Amino acid sequence: MSTDQPPPGEPPEDDPFRKRPQGGYPPPPPGGDSPYGGGGAPPPPGGGDPYGGSAPPPYDPNAYGGGNAYGDDQRLAGMPPLAPSGKRVLARIIDIVIVAVVVWLISLIFGGLRYNTDHMNYGRSVGQSLIAAVLYIGYDTFMTVKRNGQTVGKGLLNLRCANLNDGTTPTGQAAFVRAAVLWLPAVFCCACVWTAICGGWSFFDRPYKQGLHDKAAKTVVVVTTP
Repeated sequence: MSTDQPPPGEPPEDDPFRKRPQGGYPPPPPGGDSPYGGGGAPPPPGGGDPYGGSAPPPYDPNAYGGGNAYGDDQRLAGMPPLAPSGKRVLARIIDIVIVAVVVWLISLIFGGLRYNTDHMNYGRSVGQSLIAAVLYIGYDTFMTVKRNGQTVGKGLLNLRCANLNDGTTPTGQAAFVRAAVLWLPAVFCCACVWTAICGGWSFFDRPYKQGLHDKAAKTVVVVTTP
C-alpha cells in the first residue's frame, strides 16, 4: 500500500489552492492604489460622486416657493404659489350660494305652475336638477374663460384657475370639463357628497393640490396678486 497518498480529508500537495507564493502575498502598490486595478485614487475634493457624476446640489426648501418636503405651497416654475385648500373651499361656497339663489328663484317660477299629471313631483325634481346643472356648469365655464380663470368667489379671495402646464387661462373645453366633472354627479345623484369629495381632494393631493375636477381638466388653482 502506497504511503504517498495524503491523509483522508486533506488536499494533495500539488493542489494549486494550497500553494502560496514565496514571500507571501505581494505588498500593495505605492500610493494606496488598489491591487485590483481600480486605481484607488482618493475622492475628488468637495465630496464629488465617486462614480463619475457631479455631486447633487444641497436641498433648498425654498426651491418650490417655500414648500416643505410634502409639497405644501409648492410653486410651479414661473407661476404663483398654489392656492391653500381652505381658501378654495371658501371661494367655492361663495359661488354655490350665488348660483343657488338663482336656481331657487327659477324653481319658484316653475313651482308656481300647476301640473295635471301624477308625475308632478318627479317632473319638478328632474327639472330643477337640469336647471341647476346648466346654471352651475355655465357659470363656472363662462367665468373661468372670460374672467381670466376667476369666478366671483375666486376673485374675492385672490385666486384663479390656470392650466397646469403653462399657467394660462383654461380654454372653453378645459373649463367645461372641469365644471362638468364637479357638478353633474353633484346635481343628479350625489348632492354635497360628491362636491366635498371632488373639491376636498385638494387637501390630500400632492404636489399640485388638485381636486378631481382639476385632474380631469389638467388645471390648478393659484394665488393672484391682490
